[in-house]
Amino acid sequence: MRMPSDSINLCWIDGGVLPGDRAVVRADDSAFRDGRGCLTTLRIAAGQPRFVDRHIARLQTGAKALRLGEVAEATIRRAISELGAAALPDGEGVIRLQVSRDAGGATHLVGSARTLGEDPSEWSAIIVALPHDGASLADGMKVSSRLTLSLAAEDARAAGVDEAVLLDADDRLVEGAYSNLFVASREGAIWTPPIASGAVAGIARSIALERIPEIEQRDIWKSELLDAAELVAVNAVRGARPITRLNDRKVGDGRPGPWSARLADALAQDG
Repeated sequence: MRMPSDSINLCWIDGGVLPGDRAVVRADDSAFRDGRGCLTTLRIAAGQPRFVDRHIARLQTGAKALRLGEVAEATIRRAISELGAAALPDGEGVIRLQVSRDAGGATHLVGSARTLGEDPSEWSAIIVALPHDGASLADGMKVSSRLTLSLAAEDARAAGVDEAVLLDADDRLVEGAYSNLFVASREGAIWTPPIASGAVAGIARSIALERIPEIEQRDIWKSELLDAAELVAVNAVRGARPITRLNDRKVGDGRPGPWSARLADALAQDG
């Protein structure tokens, strides 16, 4: 997949669709100046936004926590609808929404769109040398300041793989550059790192935890990761994708397993 831009030259800014190469935000915008913004990325499938209520709640909660001001539900729904209709006429693609504020205290909602791009059923990954920052004030929020994840994603693209796996300074698994990660042990257990480790509290991760009660949130060490029977990446755009090769070695037997299928089923249901 190599997760690229595939961007479309349209955006939605504070109430209307504009050409992406002409639209501007203020120089004193908090996301531009300080990395102080919250965002969400949602899938448009068959013309409909998936998990839309959860994406709206994420933006509103993040905006409140970061003191960016209030964003009305109706405004978010309008941005998704208008940008989706203009940029994704076939009803398939991805919309990214970001909330920020300017120095005068006005709140801004900016949306951009891209095509879905390649969508392989199985992923490959590398463990990047770059250490994850660990726990932060973001506390699971998806924020505009994403330097570590951005650099890790660049390393994955350079290596020709689909995902970058990040460990902290103590060799504990935290997350992927694009996804939350689930590890199945050879004994049949299924684990995911706790949000306290520094991971983004992804929407797909939350749904998986709600719908699969067997999932245990616990520290996962590099040795356990390398000995895993399955490694599964999940996010709200792609759903669940088995990572069948890690550092150019097979994960388990090199094929998708029962936990990847179960996670995919859990995320196939909207809501």
